[in-house]
Amino acid sequence: MSSSFDISSAYADSGVAEVLGELELELIGLKPVKTRIKEIAALLLIERAREHLGLQSTTPSLHMSFTGRPGTGKTTVAGKISLVLHRLGYLRKGHLITVTRDDLVGQYVGHTAPKTREIIKRAQGGVLFIDEAYYLYKSDNERDYGAEAIEILLQDMEKRRNEFVVIFAGYKDRMNEFYRSNPGLYSRVAHHIDFPDYDKNELMEIAQLFLGNQGYKFSKDATKVFEDYIDRRSQLPFFANARSIRNALDRTRLRQANRLFSRMGDALTREELMTIEKDDILASRVFSGEVEGREGAQSPLG
Repeated sequence: MSSSFDISSAYADSGVAEVLGELELELIGLKPVKTRIKEIAALLLIERAREHLGLQSTTPSLHMSFTGRPGTGKTTVAGKISLVLHRLGYLRKGHLITVTRDDLVGQYVGHTAPKTREIIKRAQGGVLFIDEAYYLYKSDNERDYGAEAIEILLQDMEKRRNEFVVIFAGYKDRMNEFYRSNPGLYSRVAHHIDFPDYDKNELMEIAQLFLGNQGYKFSKDATKVFEDYIDRRSQLPFFANARSIRNALDRTRLRQANRLFSRMGDALTREELMTIEKDDILASRVFSGEVEGREGAQSPLG
């Protein structure tokens, strides 16, 4: 048996540094979240070292809870965690299965168990991400089958803890209520990670990142106008952090395209095709106090 373990080589060979680097590049801010992911990676590497050197080693519980408002990066981070756990040898496949209540809970007696077990089967070797998990529990409906799905999940989270990881996600206050309804569920979740809202500077950085990745940029005037857009949009209903910014930029690109198309017959330069002008942003209904993208009675997240 070896008398030492080279942690640096193990870390480099695992490819985890690459995944953590991608996380740093792809997500603005979220420092506490990124720190926790690095801590989990460090814990698993140390456990591998202990096992290699013949010390007592047990696979730590890796089930998690992500709390935060929409658009704060929860699904993206879940995907990165699945890769980290795969590269460290704790998950066979490292894939991500994202589901909601409808994927787990049936409409009639005998329907929920096979649905839930099929989802768990699909998640084997990877991460099962349950968005808006609190909808699994409906305290005002004794006939609801969500409790059955929770019980099956609880059993497999313990019995198959080395085979897949469950991440419950949703708004913080509603997730706290969800856990209070089932203390056994809370005790099986080792890592509770809160995703804070982005501040205005971070939202502007996110906008610049989105545009750059798509080959666009703001003009100087457009940059100032979009900062104003962020101030206004963040005060309106249905604001969803980075998701709302992405939706806003999609609509801005649409308006830019229509503006350029209206110049039919003119030759367009590369610079013009790349540049978002202030008028492309000012046409937004947000500047009149309305939520963009609203159709009828729908409640958009843009």
